[in-house]
Amino acid sequence: MCLSTVYLFDGEDRVKLAENIGGVKVDGNRVILTDLLGIRTAVPGAIEKIDLMENYIVLKKPAP
Repeated sequence: MCLSTVYLFDGEDRVKLAENIGGVKVDGNRVILTDLLGIRTAVPGAIEKIDLMENYIVLKKPAP
């Protein structure tokens, strides 16, 4: 099973937002993450990078 960890890029730092994410959906200016248990979390921002080999996703904050 390939589950990912999601980070938010905040300037120069990466902040871990969630682990065991199996689904990602973009909905306008937010990204909806679905974890192993089916729990959904909406995060304002956009996808910056997805690395499926290392199992991580980096989001960036939306422009002000």
